Amino acid sequence: MSGLLIGAIVGAILLVLLALGVPVAFALGLTALLSVVLFLTPAQFGFFGNFVFDSLNSFALLAIPLFILMGAVFGRSKASEDLLEAAHMWFGRIRGGLAMSAVVACAMFAALTGSSPATSAAIGKIAIPEMVRRGYPNDVATGAIVAGGTLGILIPPSVTLILYGISTEQSIGQLFLGGVVPGILITLLFCVWIFVALTLRRARTGVPVVPAAVRAGSGGGDGDGDVPAGTEKAPRPIADAERYSWGDRLRKLAKVLPFLALIVCVLAAMYLGIATPSEAAAVGALAAFVLVAVFYRSLGWRSIRDVGLEATRTGTMILMIVAFSAVLGQVLSFLGVPQDLAEVVAGLDVNRWVIFLAMNAIFLVLGFFIPPVAIILITMPVLFPIVTELGFDPVWFGVVMTLNMEMGLITPPVGLNLYVVQGIAPRIPLQNILTGALPYVGVLALAIVILCLFPELVTWLPNRMLGG
Repeated sequence: MSGLLIGAIVGAILLVLLALGVPVAFALGLTALLSVVLFLTPAQFGFFGNFVFDSLNSFALLAIPLFILMGAVFGRSKASEDLLEAAHMWFGRIRGGLAMSAVVACAMFAALTGSSPATSAAIGKIAIPEMVRRGYPNDVATGAIVAGGTLGILIPPSVTLILYGISTEQSIGQLFLGGVVPGILITLLFCVWIFVALTLRRARTGVPVVPAAVRAGSGGGDGDGDVPAGTEKAPRPIADAERYSWGDRLRKLAKVLPFLALIVCVLAAMYLGIATPSEAAAVGALAAFVLVAVFYRSLGWRSIRDVGLEATRTGTMILMIVAFSAVLGQVLSFLGVPQDLAEVVAGLDVNRWVIFLAMNAIFLVLGFFIPPVAIILITMPVLFPIVTELGFDPVWFGVVMTLNMEMGLITPPVGLNLYVVQGIAPRIPLQNILTGALPYVGVLALAIVILCLFPELVTWLPNRMLGG
């Protein structure tokens, strides 16, 4: 039986298990066991347990739970509130400024957490009620948070990029640097779309932009972010932002700078070779505890327990996916699936960009059903040899792949950020959230096209600083 046919059977087994609702980690493990039963010999069962252990016996993997711990500490503090307020003071005067501020706050919070759901939840709990109170349509308010939260898997420190680096043996430092400029680019593109969307809506509906003082005295909206779409008798005006002095802006900025400085120091320690990613993550997690304790004085024993439980649950889930994905990848390698697929693709007389497009289509479809962590660990053992064979830069490809998986966090049926936002604004219909979020899929697709046309946006910084 050919390697490609075996690979198709193994993929079908995995999809059936996922469709039955088996958790991703266990679906991967069961698929690996069934593959051993069907295509290998019973004597090879012995390697299963050993390889599960070996796949986790890596010092580099310590960076994942430690960065998650650092993010959990910030998520339990009022850092998200300060980030949103600081961003609003600087960007609030622009049309759609509060929604843009939420996106910028998501970008900054992503640099503190590296987690998409945590970013959406932390910023959304504060920003959505405020946007609804000021008259923003529910789809605009929730869409900005759903999209802004996706930045958590791109802007360093990104757990997704860490796993891509480990699974493909690429420099995590280079991947982090490669994500910086695209992260800024996508943040700007999201803000541009907000401006365009509100401008088009204003032209279509004639909704004015009125001063905040007038808006504060008007009715509509209870300020909790749970106002269902379509309940207003007439389109509500979007409030203009308050005016802030330069002193107010600088004072608020000074309050969040220590947190952003921590991220800069953690990343600089990795880039300059002072510390490994795991060592930098450990110092960052400890420093996060100290900063939150000093600035917010809110770290009681209960908070520490909750932070520990949250980090343990998330970290364990990711590491179980890592372990069983590694086993499945090893089984596929034994069966010759990656080698046969790479040989077939190398023999195709087609442009490499056609193959690149096909791979992105695979990532997009997988993103409808499974999380980015699993996509990376399932596909890279099979597809990465093809990536290198075709001459694509591995760092560039990792960043583009991450952008593609950002779409999966937005698109149903398993768009994680959609359900995170619905959880924090339960009375806003999912249809409204989806309506506001789907245009950002087009924005992300545009960003991928830009990075294909100008790959230096990804590779310039890593090559400049680390000599890629």
